[in-house]
Amino acid sequence: MSQANAVIDPPAQVPKGPQGHPWLTLLAVSLGVIMVMLDGTVVAIANPAIAADLNTTLADLQWITTGYLLALAVFLVTAGKLGDLFGHKRIFVVGIVGFTLTSLAIGLTSSVGWLIAFRVLQGLFGALLQPAALALLRAAFPPERLNMAIGIWGATIGVSSAAGPIIGGVLVENVSWQSVFFINVPVGIVALIVAVLVIKESKAGILSKIDVPGVVLLSGAMFALIWAIIKAPEEGWGSGYTLGFLGGAILLTAIFLWWQTRAVEPLLPLSLFRNMSVSMGTVLMVLVAFSMFGAMFFLTFFFQGVHSLSPLEAGLRMMPMSAGMIVASPLAGFLIGKLGPKIPIVVGMLLTGTAMFLLSRLGMDAGYIDTAIPFVLLAFGLSPVMVGATEIIVGNSPEHLSGVASGMQQSAMQVGGSLGTAVLGALITAKVTDVLPGHFGATGLPVPSAEQVDQIKGVVASGFAPVPPGTPDQVASLIEKASHLSFLDGMHLGFTVSTGVAVFAAVLGLLVKAGRKTDAPAVHVG
Repeated sequence: MSQANAVIDPPAQVPKGPQGHPWLTLLAVSLGVIMVMLDGTVVAIANPAIAADLNTTLADLQWITTGYLLALAVFLVTAGKLGDLFGHKRIFVVGIVGFTLTSLAIGLTSSVGWLIAFRVLQGLFGALLQPAALALLRAAFPPERLNMAIGIWGATIGVSSAAGPIIGGVLVENVSWQSVFFINVPVGIVALIVAVLVIKESKAGILSKIDVPGVVLLSGAMFALIWAIIKAPEEGWGSGYTLGFLGGAILLTAIFLWWQTRAVEPLLPLSLFRNMSVSMGTVLMVLVAFSMFGAMFFLTFFFQGVHSLSPLEAGLRMMPMSAGMIVASPLAGFLIGKLGPKIPIVVGMLLTGTAMFLLSRLGMDAGYIDTAIPFVLLAFGLSPVMVGATEIIVGNSPEHLSGVASGMQQSAMQVGGSLGTAVLGALITAKVTDVLPGHFGATGLPVPSAEQVDQIKGVVASGFAPVPPGTPDQVASLIEKASHLSFLDGMHLGFTVSTGVAVFAAVLGLLVKAGRKTDAPAVHVG
């Protein structure tokens, strides 16, 4: 297919009008992605209010979150392909409209069933936004400015994610849980107007159809993998339920890979992975998300459980990371543009490893400065890896497959985050189960039996103490001390594992190379 090399060259100069202007395009895609990233962290703050208002169960609350994440994860690569086929601007606009309308519907619903259904739809529309955003950036910016653009875009994502708990806390405490979804409506309207006026259409005209079997197989494999990860802490990692879904994920992945070698226009051309940097960039994305999302998940338990902070106060404790990412992400883009991705990624992962090590030493009475220092290190460590891995994956892929590459990058992040939360959660729970009897005995309390430990380990692994109603204050204080010490032992193990993952990722970073600065021969399809 000689046409496979007919990709669109990046603009040589900034357009005079708003249509296709690089920096206005960056503004437009950032507004769209802000909604997706805010929803990824803001809902956790609203869950208690939703449970009280709609009388939901714990399983319902889990579905409100996991339904969104599952839809997002399984549809990302397919969404990137749709952008390549039908135009990234068109898909981006559809994503904005759909995400805004589903946000409005969620705020208006009074049924948990409909809320879950709309959250799944919201995840599908959110998946349309993210790959299209990166593809539009690549089409709008000349190669020498792409790193800086991705750096600013990365800062927007980081700040949006970190601001979620703060914004959610303010809205839930002062307005209502519905307001955390209604806030997307004005943002969506502004994003839609800017996108229609500013973004210039970009698509791969050489592709003519969707690989339907590939979509079904990859979506099924992603669903089985994410579902197994989410349910493993409840069902057990060695249970037939978990192993069955993991085995199904492996089988579907194998069939998908086989099919991709035979499809005329494959969903995910395997020739992309002949480039070592694309492969390493994808693995790096999984590893950095493993460390970041897993760590952040359990730090909220530390703040709200051990330190008894409100959701808003816990969000404010994480402000050093938010502020750091505002500076670190554009700086990372600049440094990667000057030095290439290798050195910034390696240094970034070593800084991340250092931050994880410091977090693994947190004590019961850790103060603001004890968490602020590792948070700042995380901001300056994670930013070059997020920007660099994105540049490696998208920059080393041909432009006519930039949507697929962007979807692959985002899927890697979702899978890594789910793995981090599930695997570290399992390790922490196992550690709590092991040390809990000893801590109870050391405080002079009766040593709980194995059956009692099994009943309370989930509460303790969440940073809280299982104090029965009516317990005398002195006994309650001892139960809290034993429970919090057990949780800290588990959290320390989790952060130690994250430290090792970060160091391993630093070694892999030595294998990466920068994306092409000119249009080299594109990867052929079919």
